[in-house]
Amino acid sequence: MPLPSRMPMRTLGRDLRVSSIGLGCMGMSEFYGPHDDEQSMATLNRALDLGVTFLDTADMYGHGHNEKLVAYLLRERGRDAVTLATKFGIVREDAGYARRIDNSPDYVRSACEGSLKRLGTDHIDLYYIHRVERDRPIEEAMEALSRLVRDGKIGHIGICEVRSETLRRAHAVHPISALQTEFSLWSREPEGDVLATCRELGIGFVPYAPLGRGFLTGKLSSTDGLADDDFRKTNPRFEDKSLSANLAIVRAVHAMAEEKQCTPGQLALAWLLAQGDDIVPIPGTKRTRYLEENANAIFVELNPEDLRRLDEAVPPGVAQGQRYTAEGMKGVNV
Repeated sequence: MPLPSRMPMRTLGRDLRVSSIGLGCMGMSEFYGPHDDEQSMATLNRALDLGVTFLDTADMYGHGHNEKLVAYLLRERGRDAVTLATKFGIVREDAGYARRIDNSPDYVRSACEGSLKRLGTDHIDLYYIHRVERDRPIEEAMEALSRLVRDGKIGHIGICEVRSETLRRAHAVHPISALQTEFSLWSREPEGDVLATCRELGIGFVPYAPLGRGFLTGKLSSTDGLADDDFRKTNPRFEDKSLSANLAIVRAVHAMAEEKQCTPGQLALAWLLAQGDDIVPIPGTKRTRYLEENANAIFVELNPEDLRRLDEAVPPGVAQGQRYTAEGMKGVNV
């Protein structure tokens, strides 16, 4: 399968043009084993060469390391080579996984200034509320973000993992360009009212973990070979009983991938791309070979019958286990 000579573009919200497949940078800093900055920089540069220019990071990934890593790329390739998305709102409590959520107006501005400094830029193209603070009106954070738009520090506002009513309230304060929520063949919850609300309001949808944290690629049948600090070791969906049941999903994806002469991961991405032109998945990887494999998903065509068969083989709600631990669920579906 040839590599794309030019990645197609899609539009998020009113006018944010991005590559139809983005790159999630989180794993280049933590959560998926040790990081290797030299390897990650090679992958980031290769992404731009392939036209994968929509890069996704956050201030909490690696306690700021991830944004600093992207900053090296911006200096090397130029700010205009990248459509840059980052996030705020998750405050790490210690060196581990514990966190709290902060959407206070003062924190919104200070977090943005911190990200701008680490990224070495004067503007962020898409700035997300990473998680929503449960007991604070969403309007407070949105008003602070709207001021940042007026100041030219951010171009577009995004929000992550919210219910449709929260999305409506946020959008009423200032237009939301993108909702980022987990969405894949084994996490199909957004297909209900959330995705419908996005389309009613003209909000783009950015699925993270579109490959089920690597599970849908078919390369992971147990957690035995994962690094000790890989967060999948404690993720409910990767516990032995759930993992064994979820392998049926991989078998169904693999069977159709063989028919389509593509990899299971490419099929999973093609399924998302086929859900609508307003959907832009951001598969994460720190390795060039997987980046290239993911980019090639644009060549996989699924017809209505293919989609029907996948819906039948992997229906909504079939995956076993929660998406996160209780700590990871903080701020989800608020």
